[in-house]
Amino acid sequence: MSLLGILLELGNGVFYTVIVTLVCSITGFTVGLLLASLYRLAIGSVCFLIDVYTYIFRGVPVLVLLFMVYFGLPGFGIKPPPLMAMALSLGLVAGAYLTEVFRGAFSSIDPGEVLAAQAMGMSRIQVLRYIEIPQMLRFSVPGMVNEFTSVLKYSPFAYTVGIPEITKQAMTLTATTLKGIDVYFAVGVLYFVIYRILLLGVQFIQKHYEIPGMEEAAV
Repeated sequence: MSLLGILLELGNGVFYTVIVTLVCSITGFTVGLLLASLYRLAIGSVCFLIDVYTYIFRGVPVLVLLFMVYFGLPGFGIKPPPLMAMALSLGLVAGAYLTEVFRGAFSSIDPGEVLAAQAMGMSRIQVLRYIEIPQMLRFSVPGMVNEFTSVLKYSPFAYTVGIPEITKQAMTLTATTLKGIDVYFAVGVLYFVIYRILLLGVQFIQKHYEIPGMEEAAV
């Protein structure tokens, strides 16, 4: 079988890899943005709980957490679907890292802007929504790209819960063709292509929401 034929055979797995990456990235982004925003509001007990969450989820291996969710929860009468298990493990781990990324980006915002907005009569929630979050998201683009890339690299764990992504398809194809080097080289090529498309998408969004003259002002 030629390299092109192998790539075509692996094509079905690409769809599931992209779905897993998108679902877990969206979960991580949503959780990270919500928790970082709550932390920014400086609510004492909530800040403590967020610190506990980020401390635990950044320290637990993704595969161990995935097994706890997919194989452990049925013992309590809860059987999550494979994709939901990935979101509850890889997605929440990504959310813990993105919470820290967003918290760091919030600290880059000029405090004078917040004071000026409050002096104009804006509530704390309005300041967070209209002043702080838009700037924070621009500052955190590099960190988000790194974390979304990590999500892509961890997506092969999905095969352990039955999702037929690229790695699962590669294992099956290797068993039938005995061309392990060719198959896994093709897997590497596909992951690189997905990564580049992801990067181009993020760059497009960054350019679209870029503030004109911001780069010149920063120099």
